Amino acid sequence: MPKISAIILTLNEERNIARCLDSLEGVADEIIVVDSFSTDATEDIVSRYDAKLVKQQFLGYIEQKNFALDLATHDHVLSLDADEALSPELKASILQIKDSFECDGYFVNRLANYCGQWIRYSGWYPDRKMRLFDRTKGKWKGTNPHDKYVLAKGSRTAILDGDLLHYTFYTVDEHKKQVENFSSIAAQAKFDQGIRSNWFKVLVKPIARFVKGYLFKAGFLDGYYGWLIGIYSARATFLKYRKLMKIQSAK
Repeated sequence: MPKISAIILTLNEERNIARCLDSLEGVADEIIVVDSFSTDATEDIVSRYDAKLVKQQFLGYIEQKNFALDLATHDHVLSLDADEALSPELKASILQIKDSFECDGYFVNRLANYCGQWIRYSGWYPDRKMRLFDRTKGKWKGTNPHDKYVLAKGSRTAILDGDLLHYTFYTVDEHKKQVENFSSIAAQAKFDQGIRSNWFKVLVKPIARFVKGYLFKAGFLDGYYGWLIGIYSARATFLKYRKLMKIQSAK
């Protein structure tokens, strides 16, 4: 039976990491946790499990995941974030294909929990991600802070049953802070790619983002939190293009 290396990135994830590690029981033959020098109890919690912990200063979302990929002993890799966990259905799906991997990569549907509520609309579900793959067939790519695993041309893929449970934000304030942080990273990444902003993008794109998520993606069916997700998604877009303009003017 082929073996699976599970890879998890952490930074101050004491409230999430145990749930993530527990969900890997019976699925992963090797667990590697790459920690960016957490100052909370993350390291202590990881030490209670049969997992290897490697400390590495944060290199960037894409760069950190590729660093972790090189640490895996087995070719088949299951990549999780610390705030994610396998649902029982997804776990069963992985065990079912583990005897004989017929594809090079497997997508999973990610279901987000926002302040205690599961979000099934707003453009947040199924939020399909490739998280189980043959590491010899691809690499982590994308634009920080949004990474994606890209397989070589001609690779075979499939979608697994079950959801990857994603515990996003415990409070609305946490969402606000991430919007501020991620918009700065995204603005710099766009500038490095040669993309430029203007007042049209600053004013129009946030409105389009809200309409897409709240109306076209039925965010209103998620109730109050669907409204908040729409508002903060629009704000993230506004900040990204406004910060990009500031970077441009400083050069």
